[in-house]
Amino acid sequence: MSRIKEKFADLAAKNQRALISYIMVGFPNEKATIAAVQGLVDGGADIIELGFPFSDPLADGPVIQNASTVSLENGTTISKYFEIVKKIRKVTDIPLVMMTYTNILYHAGYTRFIADAKKAGIDGFILPDMSVEESREYIQAAKDSTDTIFLISPNTSKDRIQKISEASTGFLYLVAVFGTTGAKAGIKSYTLDAIRNVKRQTRGKIPVGIGFGVSTPEDVRTYVKAGADAVIVGSAYLKLIEKTPKDRLRSKIAEFTRSLKKQTVL
Repeated sequence: MSRIKEKFADLAAKNQRALISYIMVGFPNEKATIAAVQGLVDGGADIIELGFPFSDPLADGPVIQNASTVSLENGTTISKYFEIVKKIRKVTDIPLVMMTYTNILYHAGYTRFIADAKKAGIDGFILPDMSVEESREYIQAAKDSTDTIFLISPNTSKDRIQKISEASTGFLYLVAVFGTTGAKAGIKSYTLDAIRNVKRQTRGKIPVGIGFGVSTPEDVRTYVKAGADAVIVGSAYLKLIEKTPKDRLRSKIAEFTRSLKKQTVL
């Protein structure tokens, strides 16, 4: 059983839902990345998404786009990313998910890239632009090694949800809103309906996580009450990282994470 599956099983036994926290590796630098991860662990995050920067992040809003640009300008390469993951893995067993774009893996070769990522300590992948119809080679390379986490949206058809949920392992990522990542004004009723509908359709076969535009403890609580198995917070962390002095970053990240995690206890 993968670390991600073990985490969901452990949380279910405790009557909790998962808090999944996203940061961009190399933003604004390596030291900040390590401090932020330490804060996430201190604060009780259940799974950490580690973004790898991409030059054309189509699914991401301005906050993550900016973080990606800064990370690239700082010289974050694949080898540097894996070095940082290895440092993180030395101090925690928390599940780590790599979020990036398909071309990064395709260019290196799926089998080689996934093997290198697994060796570094990555437990799963989120590739927002990976189409389930074109995923055979990717899934085969990841099989029995790392989890493949696919995305669906509130307007994804039932037939397509079925295909995507069958291709997904670890958890199924439901996009909360139409559009890109980032803080949004208010929770949409169609999102709450989508959570209930997807949960009904998947019948507990795979956890359902909700992300995009989640930024407050109140957001987390609302989605947990609607039935989400996990809530994903990203841009809010990057904003906090950007405005927090480096000597207080770990403690501020931990404080914010703690406030979010409290809302995942049923």
